[in-house]
Amino acid sequence: MNKTITIRNETVSDYIRVEEITRKAFWNLYIPGCVEHYLVHVMRSHEDFLPELDLVIELDHQVIGNIMYTKARLVDEAGTEKNILTFGPVSILPEYQRKGYGKKLIEHSFQEAAALGYDVIVIFGNPGNYVSRGFKSCKRYNVCIENGTYPAAMLVKELRPGALDGRKWIYHDSPVFQVDEQQAERFDEGLEKLEKKCQPSQEEFYILSQSALQ
Repeated sequence: MNKTITIRNETVSDYIRVEEITRKAFWNLYIPGCVEHYLVHVMRSHEDFLPELDLVIELDHQVIGNIMYTKARLVDEAGTEKNILTFGPVSILPEYQRKGYGKKLIEHSFQEAAALGYDVIVIFGNPGNYVSRGFKSCKRYNVCIENGTYPAAMLVKELRPGALDGRKWIYHDSPVFQVDEQQAERFDEGLEKLEKKCQPSQEEFYILSQSALQ
């Protein structure tokens, strides 16, 4: 039987559900426990948050995933700024992962972002998850971080070909991503207890997050 898939903007009534989905999707993935659900909680009230690109995906009228975007910027060597996007967290309930729902949600968000006039997205993620969505290494677009390095996990997608025109750019993301881990821990204490574990994905994340391209 065909399932009904709907992608729409998140509403206030979705907030707790989306935070629960995010927590389940990221729990023990990168660290024992996670902070991404707290990030979602505080991101919505931040000035860099883009509610028009805060999307949920429903399966038979049940929310199973979410993607959130914030403003970011690139600065070239002359000091010229370019307003761009970053997204994350992007979450799909574990039982619905690897079934194409995340792909549908991400691709739909690209269309919405382009319609709003944005032409570049920069994210930090596992290349294996995103090169098939059109992301490339930051080094291919000459986009680095403030210390001049090209992180292996920093990926760039042009929504409009040629948007970055070969100049050297420095990436600056939103301060909202500087999560207060103590506040995140306190936030988590009020939720359903989940067991924190060490697992191989955490070491994979550590290796990737510490790697840079030469």
